[in-house]
Amino acid sequence: MTFELSLDVTAPPAGVFAFIADFTTMPRWYSAVQRVRRFEGTGGLGTRYEVHRDLPGGAVLNEVAITGYSDGDEVTFTSLSGPTPFVYRYRVRPLQDATRLIFEGTISAAGLPGPAGYLGPLAEGIFKHGMRDNLRTLKRILEH
Repeated sequence: MTFELSLDVTAPPAGVFAFIADFTTMPRWYSAVQRVRRFEGTGGLGTRYEVHRDLPGGAVLNEVAITGYSDGDEVTFTSLSGPTPFVYRYRVRPLQDATRLIFEGTISAAGLPGPAGYLGPLAEGIFKHGMRDNLRTLKRILEH
């Protein structure tokens, strides 16, 4: 499933990008992410992270890498291992008095243990709803 969400944030584009391009900030605003450890790179293309998430069915571990990067403009995170393969792309666009953050997500329920793994489209729909909530939390953090 691929979908796109966007939000306008009353914060400078550079600050929005710096925050979102650092995957280690995710536990602060992304409810399923419990902790993140960067283990390769210093940010930018090729940087890799160990991501501990709490999903239906229990705790999971993903390895995630930055697979696309344009400083100040766009960053793409791709899961390299673990359940629920995903690609998250964030684009930052300046507005007159705000910043538009555009999230494009591609995710699959593949790899979820037990019955959750068979829910496919339902699990993916729940993810989209949850991501809207996560982005609202992100907006509150960025605006304060």
